[in-house]
Amino acid sequence: MLFAIGTKVKFRHTDDEGEVKALLDGGMVSVYLPKYDMEIPTHPDDLFRAEERLKHPVKAKVVEGKKEVVKPVAPPVSFEMQYTILKSLGIQLVFEPIETKEEVPEKYTMYLLNDTRYDVVFELKLFLNSRGPQTWSSQLKSVSYQKLGEFLYDDLNESPEFEVECHWVTTEGLSPEDFKSLKIKPKTFFGNLRTAPFLNKPVHWYRLFEKPEKTEETSSEDLESYTKRHTKPVAKQNTSSTRRVFHVPDSNELAAFNPEIDLHIEKLTDNWRKLTSGDILKIQLSHFETFISNAIRLGVERVFVIHGVGEGKLRNAIATRLMQNPEINTFKNEFHHRYGWGATEVIF
Repeated sequence: MLFAIGTKVKFRHTDDEGEVKALLDGGMVSVYLPKYDMEIPTHPDDLFRAEERLKHPVKAKVVEGKKEVVKPVAPPVSFEMQYTILKSLGIQLVFEPIETKEEVPEKYTMYLLNDTRYDVVFELKLFLNSRGPQTWSSQLKSVSYQKLGEFLYDDLNESPEFEVECHWVTTEGLSPEDFKSLKIKPKTFFGNLRTAPFLNKPVHWYRLFEKPEKTEETSSEDLESYTKRHTKPVAKQNTSSTRRVFHVPDSNELAAFNPEIDLHIEKLTDNWRKLTSGDILKIQLSHFETFISNAIRLGVERVFVIHGVGEGKLRNAIATRLMQNPEINTFKNEFHHRYGWGATEVIF
């Protein structure tokens, strides 16, 4: 799809809205995101015109000889906290029956629910015998739910299996990946009926993840122990009315830190030829997260993340995670005399 400069567009997988500012080499376009006050390069296939809303076609890609259908995710529906949730059920996958006039279910509406006080970034895949996986990925806000799509009654005979990955968004950043594989069996499916939070309707219910294991509300240590454990060397600057306290990083570690990381898989592991494309992306993003966390901890001003050009999957995944990180001031993928278009500069 071609976009002229000034076109209002949305990203297919994050629903972020922006405006095309420039046409770049290689068929890329530069999109300004007012929400983050930044421009990022992207491929036109990742965009659709804002006025089209959800009428844009579903994007299909081939994975190991089968089509993987990437479904658009509806915006989350949030609720104001009018009472305290006494016992959170965590991240839940539910199926709401859609019945015919004869009151027989012919299909189900799938929802993902989050009744915790933590946002979560997720990717969910549905595998069926007769066709390739369908994929949904987005960020699910705390105390909210998202409509994913429809699940046919006949799909219960296709040995449906869900694979779900999630990262909790905490004050320390994204948590390590939680993973769950859920096989749907008709006998347990029909017997697992309950009223869902938020929807207040009878649904077929599955719990995927509970809240993060280590949170402030589950900590049992006393204040003195907590303070000692978290205290770092500080330097203090006094004024007549305020006192500013800041952390001093280890000077040797800061001096040894390389503000550049090359995420080409051959630079990260020796056995990369035996890995699938999905495994390669996981390894690359794991090294990326560790690198960014260390840069933030050490107070580095800026870094370069080398991801190459290729199809842009790694670059787009990095851009998504950078936009979700509150510690990032801005980032840009501009032409660089050393890296060309194959690196993103991150400024903290």
